[in-house]
Amino acid sequence: MSAVLETRGLAKRFGGLVATNDVTFQLEKGARHALIGPNGAGKTTFINLLTGVLAPSSGRVFLAGEDITSLRAEARVRRGLVRTFQINQLFADLTPLETLSLAIGERLGQGRDWWRRLGARGTVAREVDEIAARFGLADVLDVRTDTLPYGKQRLLEIAVAFACAPQVLLLDEPAAGVPEAERRDILDAIAALPADVSVLLIEHDMDLVFSFAKRISVLVDGALLVEGEPDAIAKDSKVRAVYLGESRDG
Repeated sequence: MSAVLETRGLAKRFGGLVATNDVTFQLEKGARHALIGPNGAGKTTFINLLTGVLAPSSGRVFLAGEDITSLRAEARVRRGLVRTFQINQLFADLTPLETLSLAIGERLGQGRDWWRRLGARGTVAREVDEIAARFGLADVLDVRTDTLPYGKQRLLEIAVAFACAPQVLLLDEPAAGVPEAERRDILDAIAALPADVSVLLIEHDMDLVFSFAKRISVLVDGALLVEGEPDAIAKDSKVRAVYLGESRDG
């Protein structure tokens, strides 16, 4: 396997605070990889560095071998580095049909068109239907997003990210706030993602992490503590001491 996403010596300092400390990390092509860590470990800062929300103090970020350290966030999305957020970034007054049509149209360079014209185009309409079926949204395509059950809203955000045709998909706590009865839908949708989409999952739900991930990295105080297969991570005394049983990361 080869790395599709890589960091080398990545660091972020806010004055005297070191939020990300010399992180060298590889996400392999087709990976099912989880990033975990205790409160304040720096996971969100690390993801913001990967996606261009923050500029690093030092170090580099590479996507498919290309140095993207200086690229803006939207340019990284166009190259296939796509994320979801802990808190939904959806248009509350649009429907899933409108939202997915806009996402697909933007990817196709038609983002200035109004959704009705986008949705009327056969290729866009077919892709909307395919994505909606994949993420269990076919029966709510015409329902306003702000009236959807929260689990459906989380599925819609993952569906929008998928509509951007990612080669790397960063899922930032996709199950956060989702009622227990709806969490299985999130897990099933993530498990069914195509093998050619490399996934990095940031999550506090250990059931979700250990059922999904083939490899786990543990971040503590902004630095990588250990990395390995799930069984080894679960048994690691350092991990148990600093993470397992901890609550949410701010």
